Amino acid sequence: MQTLTQNAFRALADPTRRDIIKLLASQDMTIGQLTNRFDMTRAAVKKHLTVLSDGGLITVEARGRERINRIEPQGMAPVLDWLSYFDQFWDERLNSLKEAIERKKE
Repeated sequence: MQTLTQNAFRALADPTRRDIIKLLASQDMTIGQLTNRFDMTRAAVKKHLTVLSDGGLITVEARGRERINRIEPQGMAPVLDWLSYFDQFWDERLNSLKEAIERKKE
């Protein structure tokens, strides 16, 4: 079974899904509205939305006959947590390099 972090990274690996996330960051949209923005079938957009939902990056709300897709801000938390480790790692490494260079200048 894949973890939420793995599913989130899988969802973000595709450029179309990243574009969908960008669109949903500005407004909630139906599948039809999203389909109008891409050169693909409604079924293909639905598959992308399913992967995004499985990754915890979007939620889908039933409103009558429509399904409203919206970004789930907390869905990025596992990705940001994972990336923050490397951010801290590189900060420490670069600070050490800076200190070593400054010591050699003296």
